[in-house]
Amino acid sequence: MKLFMKEHFLLIVVQLIQFSVMFSIYWLDGYRSIRPGLYSVFLGIFFLVCYLFYYFNSRRNFYKRLTKPLEALDDSFQKTEQTPISEALDSLLKDQYKLYQHQIKTLENQQLQHNKFMNQWVHQMKTPLSVIELTAQTLDEPDSSNIREETEKMKNGLNTVLYMARLRSIEQDFSIKPVVLSKIVNEVNGENKRFFIRNQVYPKLEVEKVGITVESDEKWLFFILSQLINNAVKYSSGQSSSIVISIFEQAGEAVLEVTDFGVGIPDTDKRRVFSPFFTGENGREFRESTGVGLYLVKEAVDHLGHVIEFDSEIGEGTTFRLVFSQTQNLTSL
Repeated sequence: MKLFMKEHFLLIVVQLIQFSVMFSIYWLDGYRSIRPGLYSVFLGIFFLVCYLFYYFNSRRNFYKRLTKPLEALDDSFQKTEQTPISEALDSLLKDQYKLYQHQIKTLENQQLQHNKFMNQWVHQMKTPLSVIELTAQTLDEPDSSNIREETEKMKNGLNTVLYMARLRSIEQDFSIKPVVLSKIVNEVNGENKRFFIRNQVYPKLEVEKVGITVESDEKWLFFILSQLINNAVKYSSGQSSSIVISIFEQAGEAVLEVTDFGVGIPDTDKRRVFSPFFTGENGREFRESTGVGLYLVKEAVDHLGHVIEFDSEIGEGTTFRLVFSQTQNLTSL
């Protein structure tokens, strides 16, 4: 109704002005009897109202369609009254729909090709890195350690790029199955042994109950824990010699905590910790932060249906908490 009134507002105003002019002409021409003039104005308004009433009722569905938001793109093909204006709108929406579909398909193909290229490129780069690592083992110290340290950084960067590329199709990349938390933590720690030694920060695993098992994707959970543990070690180096990884149950939920005793997160940075490419004060100080790791962690956690929380105090450290719901905690079922 509002759209109809807006469309015909000018017509109504013009008609009222026209009736006023006609009545004024009668009056100025010497016709002092007001009744004929009012009667003519009344008839004009009556016919105007009848016209508007008929026009609105005959196109009620058309106006309803224009004011009702689309719930799906296919709703563009809805049909209303077969009037010239509605048919023209239907034709326009069909052409627009085809154009959007073509553009979306083009973008999807481009994205698919981009992801395919990135995956192939990352895997190709891992081969020369492995060769460099093997070559470094034949060198004397400290050259051997320095080269392997840099290759580890490159491997971590390549893995981040790989997971970033997979993020677009993350739902198709999932393989949900039971995962023993202590087992996955030990695998991550084993993968990062040299990283711990190099930074002189060592993990301590505290398990409240043996065999706590959750339903998750093992590959993505490995990546999530790797990011959390690497960050804990990186921001503890020079501040503390240990981090604590805790696994326990709370109110039927399984909880995995990664606690460090490092620099902590400034209050001004806390609300943007999971924002893409945000490095914050610590990232600028340590110079190795890309601002991508925690963003990928948050995206993966959300898609897996888990919850991630954190607490932090400047100069005291940070705790990242990964929470698995009661339905995901297979130990409590």
